[in-house]
Amino acid sequence: MVGAGPAGTACAATLHELGHLVTVVDKAVFPRDKCCGDGLTTNALRVLESLHFNPARVADWQECTDIEMHTPSGTSFDLSLPKAQGMYAAIAPRIQLDHALVEHCRELGISVHEGHAFLSVISDTDTAITVSIENMEDITVDYVIAADGMWSPVRKSLGLSTPGYLGEWHAFRQYISNVSGSASKKLHIWFDKDLLPGYAWSFPLPNNRANFGFGILRNDKRSTKFMNELWADLLHRPHIKEALGEGFTPEDRHTAWPIPARITSAPRSAGRVLFVGDAVCATDVLTGEGIGQALETGIAAAHAIDQCVSPQDVRKKYSDLLDKTLVADHKMSDVLGKLLTRPRIASIVLSLVNTNDWTRRNFVRWMFEDEPRAIIFTPRRWHKHFLSQKGAYQNQSSS
Repeated sequence: MVGAGPAGTACAATLHELGHLVTVVDKAVFPRDKCCGDGLTTNALRVLESLHFNPARVADWQECTDIEMHTPSGTSFDLSLPKAQGMYAAIAPRIQLDHALVEHCRELGISVHEGHAFLSVISDTDTAITVSIENMEDITVDYVIAADGMWSPVRKSLGLSTPGYLGEWHAFRQYISNVSGSASKKLHIWFDKDLLPGYAWSFPLPNNRANFGFGILRNDKRSTKFMNELWADLLHRPHIKEALGEGFTPEDRHTAWPIPARITSAPRSAGRVLFVGDAVCATDVLTGEGIGQALETGIAAAHAIDQCVSPQDVRKKYSDLLDKTLVADHKMSDVLGKLLTRPRIASIVLSLVNTNDWTRRNFVRWMFEDEPRAIIFTPRRWHKHFLSQKGAYQNQSSS
């Protein structure tokens, strides 16, 4: 396992549970930060629960049920996730979440080596694959899981990288303290005209803090200069200042990161290597959300290895699992994203969402559930209660 983020640790924990011997290496030493919105959807929470991960490991874990949506026309409306039925949305700082997942794996008995970078694939045969790891003896294994990010060194060593690739999304993020407005408790999403089809967010954290940032789709008109200027302007916009409250304080410096969202075209495997998480570009192209997708790809890779014998069959099984779980949603998200590039259409859609209690209730479930994103195109995923299931961690929810 190369990489100990959510995709790598999910894969490692699943393989371990299925009876396989697993070794995890990561060039970082945890805890380490990653630029991220820190949001966990219902799907991500359910997957974490299936891995027996305990949210109490994350000191600043914040469950969230109240959301305020802001339309391109300047109106806003409130949405609420179900209360007392489990968790449907949470915020977990990546510096804490990823460290907790690493420690979770260690407690399971999985060997984790921090501060050891992947160097190269030495050989990849029909019987085994051997890799070189910094400051370690060469390792020969059955399979390598490349959970090493969008610029995957494993993919690069195999000659599968795309020169000049910078991702489909770009995000900026900064933690804010002294939050006294509604953003101290409520999740805000702003669909300002110049962000579409992207958005700005403020996700509440304990002790009057928030994760504030924006994510936008890259295109020819959105240069690095444009994105930097946009960032400098956001915190001065009146509607955002009102939500954060008087006296809010940006902490340290902001961070920025490209986000890969092209799972339909990215390399998924090669020989005895399977790419997961950002390495397989699994981010949702509509929202820029990637933690749930990363977890799912890691688990899919584990089951492909467990269920198949030959590398060819493993690769096919893994690809089939991705098609069933993520590709339909990606295509649906791509269609919706193109529609939402126009402020007028985005305003109309959000106005329809705000029509009545039923539309508000079901939209917020659709937005956070992940599962039914492409339900219209994937009838195999229909089930009687797909918008009325209980949330994750029902015994640990504070709602």
